[in-house]
Amino acid sequence: MNFLELAEQTIIKANQALTTNEVWEKAVEFGFDKSLNTKGKTPWATLGARLYVDIRDNQKSIFEAIGKRPTKFWIKGIPIPKPSAENQKNHSEQVIVEQTIVKAEKFHERDLHPLLVKFADTFHHFRGAKLKTIFHENSLRSKKGYNKWIHPDLVGAYFSFNDKIRQYERVVIDFQNDFAITSTKLFSFEMKIRLDIGNLREAYFQAVSNSSWANEGYLVTLKLDEEVIEESRRLANSFGIGLIKLDGENIESSQIIVPAAIKKELDIDSMDRLASENRDFAEFLQNIIDDKKIKKVNSRYDEVFDDIKFEKHLKEKGIIK
Repeated sequence: MNFLELAEQTIIKANQALTTNEVWEKAVEFGFDKSLNTKGKTPWATLGARLYVDIRDNQKSIFEAIGKRPTKFWIKGIPIPKPSAENQKNHSEQVIVEQTIVKAEKFHERDLHPLLVKFADTFHHFRGAKLKTIFHENSLRSKKGYNKWIHPDLVGAYFSFNDKIRQYERVVIDFQNDFAITSTKLFSFEMKIRLDIGNLREAYFQAVSNSSWANEGYLVTLKLDEEVIEESRRLANSFGIGLIKLDGENIESSQIIVPAAIKKELDIDSMDRLASENRDFAEFLQNIIDDKKIKKVNSRYDEVFDDIKFEKHLKEKGIIK
């Protein structure tokens, strides 16, 4: 049984329109999940994605979406049964619960920046890279939507003399600098709170546009589903943007889900455009120049929170309960 077959049989047997979560709960109750052909860790998320995509892309889809907040699914051509008084009560309670959950998680994308900064400080791939937030509102031009496709949310730089994983000998560092061997790597990051099959492509190509100048570009998110991972791998094969999954509960468990393609050459024209329009990016480049001259990192990047301050930030912003 595949996901769509499971949804069809579940809705028919339940004889009521169901949300994606209710479809999965009923499927488990009916024992249909045991016949499902999947190895994914979040089958309920994949189920929801399959239903939305089937309705959107398949003209012969047997499913239809009913209402909003929450959206429920039904089978075309079958009269929709009227909900009983008990079901209406349960529906009202469910809406109240869902609204409460949404309200509790109303943090912003920038509230996630300290998570990525701390992750980059210790994760072996970034080796202590220093990150800086780029404030779009500091750009010279402010047409609505203009900055969305030009400026990354964060940028980062790795310095060989600041390598936290492998401390190079001073003579090796000097050798790198004197012979122009790459001793600095630049990163670009586009941050999203959640990625699902519905918003992935827009977010991904926003990252493609924002990250063309860097050695490596990443799309970063706190929440995602299995469909996003597979599609991101396919997109990365063509466009090279990687995918990072942050873990709010345990930042050390965050990981690069899809590696980014590494570009040896920087796009100087794109860097010039960014620097001329945004003072944060221009300052970031100047920081790199200054730090390389003295072979020491100055404190003009985003702060890496210590564990106590980091925990406080997560709780105050509602990232963790």
